[in-house]
Amino acid sequence: MHTYFSEKTDFYGSSSPHELVSRYGSPLYVYNENILRRRCRDMTGFIPYPNYKVNYSVKANANLELLKIIREEGLNADAMSPGEIFVLLAAGFKPKQILYISNNVSAEEMMYAVNLGITVSVDSLSQLETFGEHNPGGDVAVRINPGFGIGHHDKVVTGGSKTKFGINDDCIDEVKALIKKYRLNLVGINQHIGSLFMNGEPYIQSVQTILDIARQFEGLRFIDLGGGFGIPYQKQDGEKPLELKLFGEQVADILSAWARRYNPDIEFMSEPGRYVVAECGILLGMVHAKKENSGVLYAGTDLGFNVLARPVMYDAWHDIEVYPKHGSIVSSSKEKVTVVGNICESGDVVARDRELPPLSIGDILGVMDAGAYGYSMSSNYNNRLKPAEILIRADGMHQLIRRRDSLEDLLRNFNDYIAPVLP
Repeated sequence: MHTYFSEKTDFYGSSSPHELVSRYGSPLYVYNENILRRRCRDMTGFIPYPNYKVNYSVKANANLELLKIIREEGLNADAMSPGEIFVLLAAGFKPKQILYISNNVSAEEMMYAVNLGITVSVDSLSQLETFGEHNPGGDVAVRINPGFGIGHHDKVVTGGSKTKFGINDDCIDEVKALIKKYRLNLVGINQHIGSLFMNGEPYIQSVQTILDIARQFEGLRFIDLGGGFGIPYQKQDGEKPLELKLFGEQVADILSAWARRYNPDIEFMSEPGRYVVAECGILLGMVHAKKENSGVLYAGTDLGFNVLARPVMYDAWHDIEVYPKHGSIVSSSKEKVTVVGNICESGDVVARDRELPPLSIGDILGVMDAGAYGYSMSSNYNNRLKPAEILIRADGMHQLIRRRDSLEDLLRNFNDYIAPVLP
């Protein structure tokens, strides 16, 4: 049970977790190319509709080598910052393959994208006015709030009455007025209801909503339906994946009927992030301590929330695999343990009250489904070093795709930086 996923998928290829940690250090992000490519193909085949494109949401994971693979698989991209645009271009994406979905940004950021030939989406009336003032006559998209949202945590619900995102449908007349005022070309509309749904019904509802709104605009080139596709984080308890094929066929029927009636040339998009990269990533870390406090057994590891923020940010669940030291067999017995990191915060908990095989110092833990919002949300808090990232290639060989931070990296951006002389 506690090595089921990595064994079933031959995740580590020709190496073992201990060999990888010995070579690249701990903690360590490990990605599997075969799984990544399969998930890309899941999404490109999601909606059987001829004019459908997939925009990978780069915020989930922006590693340059992973982006190159995603581009090779035929996905386009959406970006949320100039930095994401910069990295996408470095990975070989063309400006026409990128949609910049801005949120509360400066005119300079907008124009950075415009000057590169990248379409900009704005998500408020004031930002639409800013765009018009600085790029009159230009192409623009607007983000619509569909009026409802869904997500695994309140912090990731991006539609409805309690979110900062999007323009409400009762503001459509004001959108049209600003478009006319600045002679803008409204080329598309987009939406996003939230993250990690495992049932297609809310997404289908949001598709119908944005299609109703789209009827109020003429000349649209695209409609971005949003993302949020979930993955089963609790595989060890038998959680099933999203029924993508049936779900996609239902969406295709809706899109086809709408296009035939209103705009046969319209392009439809989705913007998955997590679904593409989550399952291709495992975060490895080492057990360095065990202790019992007030009846709670703790396993102390180097998996602090500087390395993986999702559990402390969202109370997120990640399955854990156990790889005993010295190649020992995983015990069939279980003990209740709380896995914690090495950050000076009481909230630094990776997994609370888990039934795991008895752990020993030197064991390696694999935090499953860490490819999305893992490294991309990591930090140098406590002046901890960001880990290396490696890729298990399709042939089973491993490749370093981002080096581990060095201590000198912590000082690199300071004025008058001089490497310290150590005793």
